[in-house]
Amino acid sequence: MEIDESRIQKAVELFRNGYNCSQSVVAAFADMYGFTQEQALRMSASFGGGIGRMRMTCGAACGIFMLAGLEKGSVDGSRQAKLANYALVQELAAEFKKRMGSVVCSELLGLASGTPVVPVPEERTAQYYKKRPCPKIIEEAARIWTNYLESKDKE
Repeated sequence: MEIDESRIQKAVELFRNGYNCSQSVVAAFADMYGFTQEQALRMSASFGGGIGRMRMTCGAACGIFMLAGLEKGSVDGSRQAKLANYALVQELAAEFKKRMGSVVCSELLGLASGTPVVPVPEERTAQYYKKRPCPKIIEEAARIWTNYLESKDKE
């Protein structure tokens, strides 16, 4: 299956339209797994801002990890199925870290240690988008997932 650039661009566009990093990545691909746009946005909503805006694991990375679960998530509780899923997540995380330098939101944003964690999202202004690396991070996360899908099809 050929995955075109439009899914990658859709992910970036979703972010620019106000969705968080995780929602942007998941919603760009979720229809491939039978999810509606609303379902995709809801299931990934809590992972933005480094999981609930706690600045932990990057929401874009969480997005590709959720997609990995849709591909290889254990549904029978077997060790083998868990191994396949965890191996894929670790492979994706390593590629994300290689491209972006970290999988940690606060590090990707360059936040000082001890920056207060608050639930209030920043207002989406031109200045917000100018200072944020998120569009590039989302683009790379979507590209990583696209690369995975293309390599899977060649197997």
